[in-house]
Amino acid sequence: MGSGGLVDFIGGARLRRAGIEARLGDVGPVRAGPGRAASVVLTGLARRTCPQNGLDASQGPLCNSHRHDAHFQIHRPSSPPLSSSVPPAPGDEIPRRLALDSVEKIVEDFAMDLAINPFSSGTRLRDMIRAIRACKTAAEERAVVRRECAAIRAAISEGDQDYRHRNMAKLMFIHMLGYPTHFGQMECLKLIAAAGFPEKRIGYLGLMLLLDERQEVLMLVTNSLKQYPPSLCLCFVFPAAALPYCFDFCQNSMLCSEYFAVLNVDRDLNHSNQFIVGLALCALGNICSAEMARDLSPEVERLLQSREPNTKKKAALCSIRIVRKVPDLAENFMDSAVSLLKEKHHGVLISAVQLCTELCKASKDALEYLRKNCLEGLVRILRDVSNSSYAPEYDIAGITDPFLHIRVLKLMRVFGQGDADCSEFVNDILAQVATKTESNKNAGNAILYECVETIMGIEATSGLRVLAINILGRFLSNRDNNIRYVALNMLMKAMAVDTQAVQRHRATILECVKDADVSIRKRALELVYLLVNDTNAKPLTKELVDYLEVSDQDFKDDLTAKICSIVEKFSQDKLWYLDQMFKVLSLAGNYVKDDVWHALIVLMSNASELQGYSVRSLYKALQTCGEQESLVRVTVWCIGEYGEMLVNNISMLDIEEPITVTESDAVDAVEVSLKRYSADVTTRAMCLVSLLKLSSRFPPISERIKEIVVQNKGNTVLELQQRSIEFSSIIQRHQSIKSSLLERMPVIDEASYLVKRAASTQATISSDKSAAAATPGGSLKLPNGLAKPPSAPLADLLDLSSDDAPVTTSAPTTAPNDFLQDLLGIGLADTSTTGGVTSGSTDILMDLLSIGSPPVQNGPPTVSNFSPPGQETNLPSVTPQVVDLLDGLSSITPLADENTAYPSITAFQSATLKITFNFKKQPGKSQETTIHASFTNLTSSTFTDFIFQAAVPKFIQLRLDPASSSTLTASGNNSVTQSLSVTNNQHGQKPLAMRIRVSYKVNGEARLEQGQINNFPAGL
Repeated sequence: MGSGGLVDFIGGARLRRAGIEARLGDVGPVRAGPGRAASVVLTGLARRTCPQNGLDASQGPLCNSHRHDAHFQIHRPSSPPLSSSVPPAPGDEIPRRLALDSVEKIVEDFAMDLAINPFSSGTRLRDMIRAIRACKTAAEERAVVRRECAAIRAAISEGDQDYRHRNMAKLMFIHMLGYPTHFGQMECLKLIAAAGFPEKRIGYLGLMLLLDERQEVLMLVTNSLKQYPPSLCLCFVFPAAALPYCFDFCQNSMLCSEYFAVLNVDRDLNHSNQFIVGLALCALGNICSAEMARDLSPEVERLLQSREPNTKKKAALCSIRIVRKVPDLAENFMDSAVSLLKEKHHGVLISAVQLCTELCKASKDALEYLRKNCLEGLVRILRDVSNSSYAPEYDIAGITDPFLHIRVLKLMRVFGQGDADCSEFVNDILAQVATKTESNKNAGNAILYECVETIMGIEATSGLRVLAINILGRFLSNRDNNIRYVALNMLMKAMAVDTQAVQRHRATILECVKDADVSIRKRALELVYLLVNDTNAKPLTKELVDYLEVSDQDFKDDLTAKICSIVEKFSQDKLWYLDQMFKVLSLAGNYVKDDVWHALIVLMSNASELQGYSVRSLYKALQTCGEQESLVRVTVWCIGEYGEMLVNNISMLDIEEPITVTESDAVDAVEVSLKRYSADVTTRAMCLVSLLKLSSRFPPISERIKEIVVQNKGNTVLELQQRSIEFSSIIQRHQSIKSSLLERMPVIDEASYLVKRAASTQATISSDKSAAAATPGGSLKLPNGLAKPPSAPLADLLDLSSDDAPVTTSAPTTAPNDFLQDLLGIGLADTSTTGGVTSGSTDILMDLLSIGSPPVQNGPPTVSNFSPPGQETNLPSVTPQVVDLLDGLSSITPLADENTAYPSITAFQSATLKITFNFKKQPGKSQETTIHASFTNLTSSTFTDFIFQAAVPKFIQLRLDPASSSTLTASGNNSVTQSLSVTNNQHGQKPLAMRIRVSYKVNGEARLEQGQINNFPAGL
């Protein structure tokens, strides 16, 4: 056991009562127990010294602050007691036997207490670490730390100086364990005030570890230096001597400590010992604040001119901290940084290069100055270190100082960015480093990688870039995964610089996609995706599809998404697109996103010549890969739509071989998919729709289909139960309209679908962002728990079910009465739930078949069709015979005369924009209307990138002509005009309805406004 615990326990009152004045010294381990005593013998007073006045205690009295200390030596009971060789000081004579008995009793009591609590401030650091590591639970560790901290607090409160450095070392270890150690911050300052290097080293280390620039001890240092109260205490007059003892008594100890910290750093910066100067520079470089940087920067500038390389190096590193904290001081260090680059010591050179890099970041003036004065020196340094012979002190794996190589290359990249002359000056040395550096060692690879990054970052020649990309190609063949990963990262950056050079390594990159390391696989896949173009899309897709079959399950998701994206982006042949998508569905259908197979269905509905081929290919794929969910959905949809093509081998291609499929086989395929245990609700619902359509395609087996459908009447899933009941009713009771109801879906307009898909994707991305969308009046802040609705996507224009209420974006949901929408393919458009009462399934059916319209008060129809500018949507006309069957269900609007003059209307007006519509009809064409739209800017700012969009219901055809301008001048000086051609196929039965959207930019900020127009004149 050390002597610190003995000092704490028996120092002070007990010894004063015994009348002993001596100094406590080193004490050996104490072993005490019941019935066992220890002998204590006073040693000579000649060993007592006063730390304040430095006098020997045998030559004079001790100072008052140390009169209570004594020096003891403890021996085991078996050892004979030693006698004192020096008599006590005059005036302190006490009967010797009384003194020995009293001290022996005190030590015996202390030994008993020590057996109970083995922790004290005298515990060695290694003993405390062993005790902490021996703990088996967190509670035991906390108990050990708590006891040790209590002992350290006691030592601090009693002013223990002998073990202050040991206590600080233990506090630093406790701090690293995550426990609070703020109570020991002042001890750092006391150790810094010591004269010896060991104490200062522990003090500065504790200062850097336990404190930072945000602590009060350092935050108010400058104020303490400049604005401290006069006559605060003696430590301001005699700081070197008085301050260490003022901490215990001064009422302003915090302010004293603040002043004392900077005072000692400043004093140590001017110390004659270079190692103490280094300690001060290290501390200043780690924790200095902006105020300290301003006050102490002159001293650091002076030390940059020191003769000692170690001091120069540390001063340069400290200057980096100062420049980061106060960029305005950068100009003070520019000349010193240039001079440091002429040094021979590599440590000084590395520090100087790093200082130059930081100066370039802090100031453009410094960048230009250093670019002009340092470039030749950098080239010289890099050439010397590259051509230097073997130097043991700098050699790493046969390469001389790779750290200096890398620092210089980084600084060259900073100088060469955007500067052609500078880049040309360093081209030769970069080519030399790239060709002469060996790549069989990790140090050489690090230099080559930094050299490649520098070449890619400057205005290098094309030949030098090809050389750099070839180095990365060699990296891809390295066994080290880290080297291959960084090579793939750099090749992705090189794609923006020289795509053709990267294409040469396409085969090697493709092999990395099959690597065992998942991070390399993902990075290589992203690079392959960037490499795909119109010429190599097919071979690369084939390689990726072949690997998809054997890839890991965790990697299939990313690989499938990339393949689908490549096929959609670069397909110029519909047949190739279908083949690749069918392979992906067969191999990884469970990983295909919904929007991908939706787009596939849209393409098949538009490619009438390939519909037979598609249904036959999917049917064969379903027989072998029935567990792939997306494949099942697409297949049952195709069988329901094109079942007769499957059975009768219609539209056979030359590359196909005829297959024999009966009507029962087609129904069996759908039935198996319906009853498959792993099928979800959406797949089963699609199977029921397919069976309903097959009941119309295959009348001979209609009864069997009805039996299959009826089996789901008792299904626990409400959606399937309702579909089963309603579909059974259609099959059994509505034979007259079943054939018309179950016709093939109309062709889905690809352009409209792609616009809607892009808008939905954008809406999803916007909803994931936490930042609120910008509004004309500024950002809107809502209370916690309320989310601002994201910007309505373009697809929301399709919703005409609401009046003038604000439009909100909601996820598409399938209500129980929406089965006819799903059945007839009109559920692809989102419907809003924020409007008035929506029409039921009967109203939807009447609207689809044009056999009537709901009452006017029910609002405009919910189904709409978006028409982008320059495209026209053609829809089948009304069937008059069906209207006659159910005549009287609609409210007919009287037709207007062709020569009627229609008044102009204000279609839309907000605080920033006004839209006016003028109408004109051609004689003999009552259904067609030409609308002239005029847009007026009501603000004092000019609108740029002005775009007008409109959406109408499906019974209306819309064509938008280009606008007269994309710029809308301020204050209504000039208006922008645009023409719209509208054809109302139900003229006289349904009025016009339109939803509009206007987007523009104001001072580069995007704005969006939208609304619904319901005030069209009657008769349009």
